[in-house]
Amino acid sequence: MKLSRLLLNRQRKKQNDGSHSSMVTDISPDHSKKNPNRTRRVAFYAILLVLFGAACPSGWFLLYSYRNGPEIKEQTVTVSIPKGTTVAGIREILADNKIIHDDIRFLVLAKFSGVATRLQAGEFSLPSGKKPGEILRILASARSIQYPVTIPEGLRADEIARIFSQGGWCRYQRFMELVDDQTLIANLGFTGVESLEGYLFPDTYLLTKDFQGADKLIRMMVANFENVWSGISASHPEIPERPAVVTLASIIEKETGEPSERSLISGVFHNRLNKGMRLQSDPTVIYGTGDFSGKITKTHLRTPSPYNTYTLPGLPKGPICNPGEAALKAAVEPTETDALYFVSKNDGTHYFSTTLDEHNRAVVKYQRQKQSKKGK
Repeated sequence: MKLSRLLLNRQRKKQNDGSHSSMVTDISPDHSKKNPNRTRRVAFYAILLVLFGAACPSGWFLLYSYRNGPEIKEQTVTVSIPKGTTVAGIREILADNKIIHDDIRFLVLAKFSGVATRLQAGEFSLPSGKKPGEILRILASARSIQYPVTIPEGLRADEIARIFSQGGWCRYQRFMELVDDQTLIANLGFTGVESLEGYLFPDTYLLTKDFQGADKLIRMMVANFENVWSGISASHPEIPERPAVVTLASIIEKETGEPSERSLISGVFHNRLNKGMRLQSDPTVIYGTGDFSGKITKTHLRTPSPYNTYTLPGLPKGPICNPGEAALKAAVEPTETDALYFVSKNDGTHYFSTTLDEHNRAVVKYQRQKQSKKGK
């Protein structure tokens, strides 16, 4: 009985020990397997770190891109960018003029926006308070500021030279030297021409600050003349030699400022030339005297010069001014008329006569009117 109890107790003890050992084994962790939550956390922080690293320079760049320029009183500022200026130099010029903030990011923006190679030199009127990207786009497509310079019809070369020199576009003396420079004249394709007087086409020219120098200006005006002349000659294939046409046109230009009279005066001159009569044009006498002021006298009319059409037959030596397109057309499109004379009516127009007697009466009439007006 005691023995059987002892055996039973031992058996129960073994069972209890086995049960405890099994429980310990079950709750022990398996170090051969990774924790999936921990892996996900590490990956998340790694991605976040990469994004943050990329966002920092991007944000730094974007902040600059959307930052308006300095606040100044002027709405626009004129800046001059010389030829050959680098992007860094442009940045410095813009910053000095308070167009942009002085920041190295301007160089980055210029490069990555694709306009760095398209930025232009010149003088520009730029708006203030704009974003740097807007300024870059303007500089990539803007035209330099253009200044209008008007050369009226009928001016002499020296008068044109004075307009350009007073505007700072060239030196007066250099302009006048080139007008008679035979090398330049030949280079421009002229033959049988001693001077560019007559070929400096009157017009309103739009000039940029970098377009300076007598040579450039003269070439520009002559090119304009050639363009107009090509249109006239194309519609008048029977035109005589060009120097003769330009010379006659210059006289017509100086004789009247009334557009409706140009072709009629041309008709008078054509009639006189065809009859072998002298043109007897006062403006040719004035041009031949050089520095003229005041009233033409009989002495002036009798003094021979290569331009005095009172003393020489036919046309003068060359043009006496630089005629416009209307005068050039009038020279080759004369009005058919019997008139051989004309005299000023003192109101900008002329009285035309077919005979010398009629002309003399008109001269007396209008000279008396002129004298009576002076006496009032």
